[in-house]
Amino acid sequence: MRNAFGRFDDPRRAFLLKALAAGLFAGAVPGASGQIFGRKPARLPAGQSIYELRGRVQVNGKPASMGTRLTGGEVIEVPAGGKLVFVVGADAFILREGSRVETKGGGGIIDVLRLTTGALLAVFGKSQQVRQVQGATATIGIRGTGLYVESEPDRTYICTCYGAVDIAASNDPAVKESILSQHHDAPRYVLGPAAQRSKRIVAAPFKDHDDLELMLIETLVGRTPPFSLFDESYGSSRRY
Repeated sequence: MRNAFGRFDDPRRAFLLKALAAGLFAGAVPGASGQIFGRKPARLPAGQSIYELRGRVQVNGKPASMGTRLTGGEVIEVPAGGKLVFVVGADAFILREGSRVETKGGGGIIDVLRLTTGALLAVFGKSQQVRQVQGATATIGIRGTGLYVESEPDRTYICTCYGAVDIAASNDPAVKESILSQHHDAPRYVLGPAAQRSKRIVAAPFKDHDDLELMLIETLVGRTPPFSLFDESYGSSRRY
């Protein structure tokens, strides 16, 4: 069954991904990457921004193609049933169906990323400059981080997959929390102004993204994530 953000909630998928993950990225399981991602993940060559494009994705109001360049400063819209996996500089992203994102920056650097609706998985290269991801109700300050965000009208879901972030309510910066995460340690909802001030940032479950996706997009920018798929707690609900 497909969930609201285009993910399949199939308990067999966790077992399959665990069995394939090592071979998928080491090339030891011929054809496995095609079954999961369509082709073998590898660092994108210079000048290429898009790894996977599904559906009538638009960039700045025009249909996107596999040759579309993204450098920061674009508006990207993914329709129902669509998906976009892309790279801008040292950062890589999976934008789910029904999503709209506005990026500010240029020259291969995104300074601010505003997710107005939908869901985004992102990995950011290390930077001396604090950059921002914005949801409907939250502002997230990041340096080098793996992050999953869902933006709804009355709340923003944030999972710091790894790294450090500073979360604040978008209309009340005094409502804030700093999170240091090794592996999906502290998912949060940031609620809208209708919630009590003391309850604007609350604990949330782990949901709707997985470690193999993080491995994929880190691979597209020539990195590996700071965790192993094969630790003792692999397969728990926090991961899949």
